[in-house]
Amino acid sequence: MNPNWRSFLESAEAVFDSGANEVAHFGDAAGELLAASERTVLVPLTHLALIEATGEDAKSFLHSQLTSDINHLGADQVQHSAWCTAKGRMQASFLIWRTGDAYQLALAADLEAASLKRLQMFVLRAKVKLAALTDSLVLIGVAGPQAVAALADAGLPCPAAPMTTAANDTARVIALDAQRYVVALPQASAPVVWQKLSAKAQPAGLPIWRWLDIQAGFPLVTAATKEEFVPQMADFEKLGGVSFHKGCYPGQEIVARTQYLGKVKRHLFRVKGEQVLVAGTDLHSPDNPDTASGMIVSGAPSPAGGYEALAVVQSNFADNLHLGSREGPKIEAVAVNP
Repeated sequence: MNPNWRSFLESAEAVFDSGANEVAHFGDAAGELLAASERTVLVPLTHLALIEATGEDAKSFLHSQLTSDINHLGADQVQHSAWCTAKGRMQASFLIWRTGDAYQLALAADLEAASLKRLQMFVLRAKVKLAALTDSLVLIGVAGPQAVAALADAGLPCPAAPMTTAANDTARVIALDAQRYVVALPQASAPVVWQKLSAKAQPAGLPIWRWLDIQAGFPLVTAATKEEFVPQMADFEKLGGVSFHKGCYPGQEIVARTQYLGKVKRHLFRVKGEQVLVAGTDLHSPDNPDTASGMIVSGAPSPAGGYEALAVVQSNFADNLHLGSREGPKIEAVAVNP
């Protein structure tokens, strides 16, 4: 995380989690949580990192490594994508967009260093350069009924549709849906833009953005869930994150076989409970004594009380889930894509 950006956020009353670069809240965690469900919020997305791919082979290199169709990613389009192991397990997930001939990939910050290092191993003779942008670019999330007005007041463009981008001299804005946007901009410009956005949007901590991701059914692979899921287990193909009409990429044979044989027994669920739901925690069912029946992907406090999460769950045991062990607290589960 850029130290100047952190210093600015602290001057704006951000409270960071102990020993982490994640903003827990801006002094009113409960109020921020309520604002997320009713008003417009402004969140520093310090849990995400950016990798950029440049060079004449950048497109073909990414197309050969990732699960989505990079060859047909339009100039103003955004894609979900994943990078799998040879066994078809997701070792990272991305939001990808173009900036001219370059490609920018947003991923979990705790996977940035390992992903960049391992991707570099596959470059070989390809004319592509991979670089981390986390120290130079800042990501800010804006979400809620006044998000479009907040962008306009800050002099930022608004993309025409979900999963598209728009840019000006100051920033690039990525539309996740009709009321949720990611702003990518140089660190030097970020404090002024933040102050303008905060006229209509309430600053809030990262738990708020994670809760919004849960509502949207957006699973982010982190260090806690690395190599745990085939893309279809996280319903990634339903987000457009997997192309079944492209050539080879790591794990492609397993991902395709899983799709066409219809053997996916685990899918993405929204789960609720009274206890904190932490990414990587196993879910168990008394009806399945031999193995875990699911895993938490990401969790957050709920405005309604308690906690909510996304979890990959074995569908036939979803009605009888417990947190951490078969004797643990009961968890409610509802399929994201029934």
